[in-house]
Amino acid sequence: MDNRYRSREAQRSRSAYTAQCAFEYFVTILVSDAFLAKLLKHIGLDDAAAGIIASLISFSFLFQLLSILLIRKIKSVKRTVLIADTVSQLLFLGVYLIPFLPLAPTGRAIAAAAGMTLGFAFRYAVGSILYRWANGYVDPRGRGEFSAVKEMISLLSGILFTLAAGFVFDRFEAVGNPKGGFLTLACAIFALNVCCFVCLCLIKKETPSEDGEHRPPGVGEVLRAIFGNRDFRHTVVLACLWEAARYMSTGFFGTYKTEDLLFSVGAVQIINTAANLCRFAVSKPFGRYSDRTSYAHGFRTALLIAAAAFALGALTSPASRWMIVFHTVLYNVSLAGTNQNSFNITYSYVEPQYMAQAMAVKSSVGGIVGFASSLVGSRILSAVQASGNRLFGVTVYGQQVLSVVSLLLTAAAFVYTKKVVEKQHAVRR
Repeated sequence: MDNRYRSREAQRSRSAYTAQCAFEYFVTILVSDAFLAKLLKHIGLDDAAAGIIASLISFSFLFQLLSILLIRKIKSVKRTVLIADTVSQLLFLGVYLIPFLPLAPTGRAIAAAAGMTLGFAFRYAVGSILYRWANGYVDPRGRGEFSAVKEMISLLSGILFTLAAGFVFDRFEAVGNPKGGFLTLACAIFALNVCCFVCLCLIKKETPSEDGEHRPPGVGEVLRAIFGNRDFRHTVVLACLWEAARYMSTGFFGTYKTEDLLFSVGAVQIINTAANLCRFAVSKPFGRYSDRTSYAHGFRTALLIAAAAFALGALTSPASRWMIVFHTVLYNVSLAGTNQNSFNITYSYVEPQYMAQAMAVKSSVGGIVGFASSLVGSRILSAVQASGNRLFGVTVYGQQVLSVVSLLLTAAAFVYTKKVVEKQHAVRR
């Protein structure tokens, strides 16, 4: 390892970044899947509307495009990230306070959509900037393994947090006081916000080349360099295929688990815990495998696992409800490869000075496609439910149909990775 990555400040920064990612992951848990589904159902949303709001995270990726402008305007990366991250989590806290507001159901739905959209907007507006800043203290030769270890810590601690949060909420719901559960989770988000703030403060301030002493390239130069890069454009297409595949169905499984498959929030969290343990077990091997082969090859392997997950999702119904366990496990295992490699693959085909902007563009375009996919998914779900959950005379649930579509899109992404992306020449490893 280079001596500059051995300093105490660099080590402290890596540790603080790892902890910050874990705390932020806890907040993400509370604004997704069963927790968010319970909140949205409580304020009066139907399954289709709840699925769309759960998928707003993908639409919010659009705000990563702001980083192209921010990176030239901000005087301090650290201060900007601190402010944006804090505002983001306060907005998520506000979503959990909606049940206490004197609003009509339509007003509550609008407030929930606005809170989720703006919360993720602030997070992702500085997401690629934070990623580049914090990863500046990571040895590039071990970036895949570092990403894996960081994810493993988030997963392991997230398992304990998920179980605790699920248990607490179930206790409140059991005594007929779901609002007490929502208020408790809101307090948890506030505490996690404080923890994230402290961790970001502990990361070493950006170097002069990052804070503006050396002016970053102009927007025109950046866009020409990015969109003129054919290899990078192929990674954008891959991102679009994958985001479309996963947001076509995953955002609608939260209510499916609790409403149709009749699992309690606690049971859902136990299933998620088992899935995350499996993801934990494969994260580091996945990172080493990608470092040894290529990020594209690691991504393709993960897509194969995701395809199996969607196939099982298509077979899951109330009569075979325990198959959701295997679907959840395989899907989470696939994320061990897709999440870390979707970021790191950009390093293979983009020059360093355009990295943050390229990541923002790729995430934004993929996010737009993902959100559009969730809108299409909501229409399909509503149509199947309107037909009495019957298709061609056979009893079938909308989430099963959506899983089939996700499977087909994942297969397309697998082929595209193998035939196009993997054959490209990386600029560096």
